[in-house]
Amino acid sequence: MGNIIETIGNTPLVEITRFHNNPKVKIYAKLEGNNPGGSVKDRAALNMIRSAMERGEINKDTKLIEATSGNTGIALAMIASMFGLSLELVMPSTSTRERTLTMEAFGAKVTLLETMEICRDYAEEKAASGEYFILNQFANPDNYEAHIKTTAPEIWRDTEGKITHFVSAMGTTGTIMGCSMYLKEQNPDIQIIGCQPTEESSIPGIRRWPQEYLPKIYDASRVDRVIDIKQSDATQKARELAKQEGVFAGMSSGGAFHAALQVANELEEGLIVFIVCDRGDRYLSSDLFG
Repeated sequence: MGNIIETIGNTPLVEITRFHNNPKVKIYAKLEGNNPGGSVKDRAALNMIRSAMERGEINKDTKLIEATSGNTGIALAMIASMFGLSLELVMPSTSTRERTLTMEAFGAKVTLLETMEICRDYAEEKAASGEYFILNQFANPDNYEAHIKTTAPEIWRDTEGKITHFVSAMGTTGTIMGCSMYLKEQNPDIQIIGCQPTEESSIPGIRRWPQEYLPKIYDASRVDRVIDIKQSDATQKARELAKQEGVFAGMSSGGAFHAALQVANELEEGLIVFIVCDRGDRYLSSDLFG
């Protein structure tokens, strides 16, 4: 038995069975919503905070600040509370109310601004003043290293090394970068597939970044293929996951599932794993589930 931090990771891998008919192609969902903070970002948040503390970059007198679209902020708020750290989170005003309330419940200060790009600029400016320390998930190697240490080894273990394709939404790109690094080291033939929204789509958790805001941790050479996802397809697949598979997840997970099905339909045989990055209850005040 231990504290809440020790329950992060070792999330379930469950088979998706009702959406394709080829028995030689398996699709598995990695249920990251089962982390205590409700998303895959628990892993990166813990590694960023713990590593910064171990390096002596932050202590209990440090004021942390971070721009987030939601899940990283919730994870940071939960973990900062465990370490007794002060935290301000900067988030787009379009974020669901559930996210803001959850962050505040953990004791974080929440600042709402117009867009994610403005949030990032604001956080970096306050950090540059010297009064705050920014973890900067978009440029911090501790983000993707969390997945080299935990997520990818779990997938390799639970598929008994049989995984052929890995599918993930791309936001900060920490999950796909870390998993690519580890999985390609085990088997360079594993295909890494990323998801981004189409030009006209808005999908929480998946971004199509302007070049000047592209995460510094992103290395395009580590992604074999990028699939553009329509907002309508991400929404539909999130709803179908809940109704037909009992997997209650957000829109970005619906987008990753849509991409996984697209890949599955192209294969004669294979084992696909896609990341279900959070839980659907984070979106109940939106129109995701109608």
